[in-house]
Amino acid sequence: MNDLILLIATHYILAVLLIVVVLNFLAFLKKQSYKKEIQNLDKEKNIIIDPALMTELSKVESLAKNDKMKIKFKTWQTSVNDIKNDLLENITDFILDADFLIDQKDFKGFHLKKIKAELKIYEAREKRNKLFNQIQEITLSETKSRDSITSLKSKFREIRKTFDLSTSDFGELAETVKLQIENIEKRFQDFEIKMENQDYDEVNRIVKSLDSMIKHMDVIIEELPSAILMVDSLIPKRIEEVELNYNKLTTEGYQLDYLNIEYNIEEIRKKIADIMSRVRVLNLEDVLFELKTILEYFDSIFNDFERERLAKKSFEEDIIAFKSKINKINDVMNRLYGKVVDAKYNYTLSEDQLEVLKTLTDELELINKDFDILYDTTKTVSFPYSRLIKELEVLMIRLSKTEEKLDKYMQTIGNMQDDEKRAREQLNEITELLKTSKYKIREYKLPIIPNNYFVELKEAGEGIREIIKELDRKPIDIETLNTRVDTARDLVFKFYNTTNEIIKTAIMAENAIIYGNRYRSNKSYIDEGLYKSEILFIKGDYKKSLELTLNTIDIIEPGIHKKLLSLYEKEPNI
Repeated sequence: MNDLILLIATHYILAVLLIVVVLNFLAFLKKQSYKKEIQNLDKEKNIIIDPALMTELSKVESLAKNDKMKIKFKTWQTSVNDIKNDLLENITDFILDADFLIDQKDFKGFHLKKIKAELKIYEAREKRNKLFNQIQEITLSETKSRDSITSLKSKFREIRKTFDLSTSDFGELAETVKLQIENIEKRFQDFEIKMENQDYDEVNRIVKSLDSMIKHMDVIIEELPSAILMVDSLIPKRIEEVELNYNKLTTEGYQLDYLNIEYNIEEIRKKIADIMSRVRVLNLEDVLFELKTILEYFDSIFNDFERERLAKKSFEEDIIAFKSKINKINDVMNRLYGKVVDAKYNYTLSEDQLEVLKTLTDELELINKDFDILYDTTKTVSFPYSRLIKELEVLMIRLSKTEEKLDKYMQTIGNMQDDEKRAREQLNEITELLKTSKYKIREYKLPIIPNNYFVELKEAGEGIREIIKELDRKPIDIETLNTRVDTARDLVFKFYNTTNEIIKTAIMAENAIIYGNRYRSNKSYIDEGLYKSEILFIKGDYKKSLELTLNTIDIIEPGIHKKLLSLYEKEPNI
């Protein structure tokens, strides 16, 4: 028991020792990490005032041969000293305080000092970079400026060469361009003087000025000849051509007021004067664009002239076609009135049909009126042909629609006549069919004719009489007539089929009895069945007589149904 207690105590002590060791080790690692951060801050502080900055500052000292440069050098040197004496010392104090707080295990205070040190380092680095860039503008100025001037001189030589080869293209402005070239040459001389005096601020201004002047001169050399050509030659010729064509077309009877030619040409002349005032001082901003816009305007005017010529030609051709078409339709309408008068006497016209005729008359009358107005405008030259042709196209569309309605209406009137003619033809056909059916049944001299025959005969006759009544009525109601014809035709065909069926059935029943007579002497039941069939036949019940005969014979001669039915099918119609 004592050994167990001793073992547990031993393990407990070892565990406590292990925890203490681990905690101390972790605290050591944390402290070392913070120490490393302090070292990094110290390194960043030490590289703020680096050799590159001091080297550039020493270059300025060697270049400071005039008072202006000496003042700049002293100012920059003072700025470097301020960074060293103020900012860097503050940063050093913060770093030392942070390091002390680590040893005191005041980690919260350490983080606060560290943040302050980082902010000061950032501030010092920004001041250093700004100072370094200012110094380099001077130390690199000579090299950069020389490179820029070399490039600008090369561009200027090309510009000068181009100008010398095409001086005549600049006309009266050649001297102005020469003066501008001389100004650029003077600026190159000023550059050399300022470089000699080490006036680098002025050098930079001269380089920028030369760059701007040479770019402007490049635009002048490229665009000014084209602008002069358009102002002195192309546009005046276009104005002359437009005025000549305008006067010619106006004399020939074209209405061109909508183009505002005279006003626009006057405005263009003012615009040209304004452009020339800018060109004389070599201000070419938007000049080419404005001149090209003017030329495009003249192109559009010539297109308008050509469109008016084509419109006149098309209008003259279309006006002839329109006249021909509307005259034909007027003639058709006049003839239609005659047909309508006859139709109103012969047929019943609905209110809708009469209203359609009135609408067609009004539409055609309005089209004739609008056409007369349009045609009169050509005599007074009130509108351009491009507008007249569009108006004529609208009239043509209206006339075509009216023509379609007129054709449809005439077809309606013509259909009435066709329906009457067709009704008379069908009346003759069904009357003849009725007579044929009556003659046929008389020809067979049946002992009795069934009652349904006379019922259907009466109905068919009444149907035919109804057609005759409608045809004799003035005016004829075509819709009622067509109904009467359809009804009568159906009744006559029904009567025809009934007559045909009665005759065929009677013939078949008679033939079946004759066929069955051969078995009468042999079998009494055959004789009895055939006797009953004969009684039915005499009474006019031909269908039952046939069925009884077939059933009687089938007893002694199976299959007689098919044999006699095949003969029945071969029996011809009436």
